[in-house]
Formats: sequence, structure tokens, C-alpha cells
Amino acid sequence: MKKTFMIIAMAAIAFASCDKSPQQEAAKGGQPSELKIAYVEVDSIMTQYNFCKDYSLILQKKGQNIQNTLQQKQQQFQNAVANYQQKLQQNAYTREEAQRIEASLQKQSNDLQALDQRLTAEFQKENETYSTALRDSIQHFLAKYNKDKKYSLIISKSGDNLLYAGEELDITNEIIAGLNKAYKSAPADSTKAAAKK
Repeated sequence: MKKTFMIIAMAAIAFASCDKSPQQEAAKGGQPSELKIAYVEVDSIMTQYNFCKDYSLILQKKGQNIQNTLQQKQQQFQNAVANYQQKLQQNAYTREEAQRIEASLQKQSNDLQALDQRLTAEFQKENETYSTALRDSIQHFLAKYNKDKKYSLIISKSGDNLLYAGEELDITNEIIAGLNKAYKSAPADSTKAAAKK
């Protein structure tokens, strides 16, 4: 909704500036201004920008490690519960032993829930860090890129949020090539360091 509003607002500004004739602009002492717009396909950046590819692999690996850890702990807990129930049915415990084991199992259950919450929070924080780094790298590159190109507006296109735009306004491939070149030449990249963990 915000994107649609922003596009409509920019269109209104563009139309308002188009209403001014070159004579009116010249009378003000300025040059007629031209609104230069381009767009970038966000989906293409996500699949073709090497930073995204690298970090996606890192996040996928971390997510799988978390899942494996939690499954292993859950299986150990379930085995301990099954073992306890089997021995309890065989009257292998005194009442005090049974209470002590039940308390231990309750602690394991609580610890498992706490571990799940902690690992999930760490993974979410890693995702947020990635999103921030991605946004910063794109904005930093676009600021340098636009010094020569002089676009008034560069719009992100995701799915069908842009109703119509001519192909000549699509600078996606140019942006992806520039992003990958900048990423490749970046010194001591933190993503590559994180991949080794």
C-alpha cells in the first residue's frame, strides 16, 4: 500500500512538473527539469546477487544445524521419557526415585524449550543482520551508481506491485552486475568469514 501511494505521489509530482512550460521554467531562471525514472526487479537481485546467494547458503546451513540440534535433543528427551515409563510400569523405582526422575524430566523439557527459543531468536537476529546488510549494500551501490546516471527515482519492483513500466526503464541487469562486481572486490568480506563458522 505504501509503495502504491509513493508511486502515485511521484506520478503527481511528475505531472505537476510537466504542466510547467519551458517558458515558465526559463522565467524562473532555471532549466526545464526532466524526471528520470528506472526500476529494479527485487526478485532478480535475490536470486542473482552473489551476496544474497552466499548469505542464503549460510542461513540455510545455520537453520539446518538448529533443526538437527533440536531434533537430537528432542529424541534424547523422548527416549528418556519412554525409558522412565517402561521402568515405572515394571515397578523398578521407589516413590522417591520416581519423583526425582520426573523432576529431572521436567527440567529437561524446560531446558529444551529454552534452547528452542534461544536458537530461534539467534536465527531471527541473523536474518535481520542479513537484511540490513543487504539493504545497505544496495543503497550504497545505488548512491555511487546514480552519480553518473542521474536518476530522479529508482523504484523496486517486486511481483506485480508496478502496474506498468517500459522495458527501457529496467536497469536490473546493470545493477546486479555492478553489485556483484563490488561484492567480489570487497576486502575481507564478513559473509565469507561467517560461512567458515
